[in-house]
Amino acid sequence: MHAVVITEPGGPGVLRWQEVPDPVPGPGEVVIEVAAAGVNRADLLQRQGLYPPPPGAPPYPGLECSGRVRAVGGGVTWWHPGDAVCALLSGGGYAEQVAVPEGQLLPVPGQVALAAAAAFPEAACTVYANVMHTASLRPGETLLVHGGASGIGTMAIQLGKAFGAHVACTAGSPAKLARCRELGAEMAIDHRTEDFVAAVLDATGGAGADVILDIMGASYLARNLAVLATGGRLVIIGRQGGNRAELDLGVLQAKQASVHATTLRARPPAAKAAVVTAVRENVWPLIASGTIAAVIDRELPMPQAAHAHRVMAASEHIGKILLLPD
Repeated sequence: MHAVVITEPGGPGVLRWQEVPDPVPGPGEVVIEVAAAGVNRADLLQRQGLYPPPPGAPPYPGLECSGRVRAVGGGVTWWHPGDAVCALLSGGGYAEQVAVPEGQLLPVPGQVALAAAAAFPEAACTVYANVMHTASLRPGETLLVHGGASGIGTMAIQLGKAFGAHVACTAGSPAKLARCRELGAEMAIDHRTEDFVAAVLDATGGAGADVILDIMGASYLARNLAVLATGGRLVIIGRQGGNRAELDLGVLQAKQASVHATTLRARPPAAKAAVVTAVRENVWPLIASGTIAAVIDRELPMPQAAHAHRVMAASEHIGKILLLPD
């Protein structure tokens, strides 16, 4: 098969579409013939040598894909060759085939096209695990989503609204803000020109955000604490704004609030399977009914993975970028 190979750590130019060995399913694994793979910021970090895949994962980037089951390993009982699926991966999605534990597969929901289904696994699992499970978002609460126009952000807006929350978000252009509002954000804040702390406090009568889903990390920590409601939950899933910041424990204690920092990729297969099961039970019906839709910015051939990475690095996209095998 062919896959996108990281020839050495570096810029987008180090990505090469090369012939590599076909995957062989191990016990409890399924090989998927890939129809499309989603691009995530973690892939850019892996390309730079900053986010290596966990032990046993394929070396190629790609944390989600869709396609059809090509082969199954020993002990697999849930899936059969020809099944239309999408999957949460530990790596290897930028390829014509990928092997994945059977517990990380999901059926293609409803009438969603096979390629478009690649837009769901990473975003749905990340948002559900962090916003609904870790932060326990409740109906009527206010959810603040940073990076609302990203793949994660567009899912978080839709899922937060579907679960009965008031959703606010930040984004960086008029087009992105407009799309966030279309998806259900009651408040869309331009992080380049507006103070999100003042905007959210004003809109909530000074109460603040009950749950914050943050992709920035250090650069937003103080402001996130300032806008966090009493009993609020800040969940940090990205560090685009750096790794280190000072945490005012007095503010945290006064608000009786909590800060969580999580990753999904590094979790063991059993933990990922548990997230996938919860997503299938709680999110997949919303996708099948059309309540939540795939937001796809563009589809590109996999040999153009370098271009996809440049687009993502420049934040020129709204929603997901998908790569399709050549």
